[in-house]
Amino acid sequence: MSLQTRVVTAAQDVLARQKYVAPVDICVALGWVHSRNVDQWRQGRIGSLQELLPVDPGRLADVIEYLQEWAAGQGLTRSEAQYVAATRDRRVLRFTGDGQPQAEAAWRTHWVAPGLSAAQEQRIATRQSAAPDLVVIQPSKEFTCAECHEAGGDLLIMEDAGPLCLACADLDQLVFLAAGDAALTRRAKKASTLSAVVVRWNKSRKRYERQGLLVSEQALDLAEQECLADADVRLRRRARDAVRREQQDVEFTGRFAAEIARLYPGCPPSRAEAIAAHAGLRGSGRVGRSAAGRDLDAGAVALAVIASIRHLDTDYDELLMSGVARPDARERIRPAIDAVLASWAR
Repeated sequence: MSLQTRVVTAAQDVLARQKYVAPVDICVALGWVHSRNVDQWRQGRIGSLQELLPVDPGRLADVIEYLQEWAAGQGLTRSEAQYVAATRDRRVLRFTGDGQPQAEAAWRTHWVAPGLSAAQEQRIATRQSAAPDLVVIQPSKEFTCAECHEAGGDLLIMEDAGPLCLACADLDQLVFLAAGDAALTRRAKKASTLSAVVVRWNKSRKRYERQGLLVSEQALDLAEQECLADADVRLRRRARDAVRREQQDVEFTGRFAAEIARLYPGCPPSRAEAIAAHAGLRGSGRVGRSAAGRDLDAGAVALAVIASIRHLDTDYDELLMSGVARPDARERIRPAIDAVLASWAR
């Protein structure tokens, strides 16, 4: 497949997903750079985006040209976004190594889908121009501040010189708001003229995970007062939402059980209902909550049925508890599962 075809295909996918497309999106879609590395660049920790791209400048210029030709042919609207770093100085980010104005402008160009409402265009423009959040890290080990050379505290912010304590970063006047209350977090961030996202590295998942926010104390006080003032309203809304979700779950479980009965007519109705309720439990991460499960895909339904047979109609659990390896245990019980499936298929 030619590079031009790959660029056009990537642009179509990105545009369908987010209603606008930019050269950075194409590079990610082509697999030339991972979104995690783009985040590092957005945080101001990489000199230029080009340093992350394993292709020569000529191919990058071709990507820009192919994208522009396709966008013009589709009647997309041209806009230019401001890319600033998630650093205290909010410096302008560089795309290319030499920083030539014409090339930088081409990389900043976003192409917006035609026919959007004024509200949609405004949301996209706001999202494009928004500066990234300042990111503060909860370190997993002790660090020394690169500016005061003292042992740091519980939080740091990365700058070009290295990790800075919050005092040297002029962020020590902020207070920590732990994640968990969406309304309080949203209001506190909106009211705080200065804020930062607090993250911590998860070793097992190999990614930074959000822990909360740093906001001004006055903003947090105001947000708490606002949340207390409408606590009853939000409580009633949550209750209504819970009832609606329960109704949706009941309807979905019924449809899932009916599909089990259609595919496996020999399955007892009570068993089909139990399988559907188990597989479709909200928040469980089971197959019924997957996209395929919600679409009542035959493969997803079969996985739910087999899982039920495995645990209730075989000695699979006992084998695991006795120390049999999972693949071996599954191989041993396969004939029993096939027998039950055969009886339910009639």
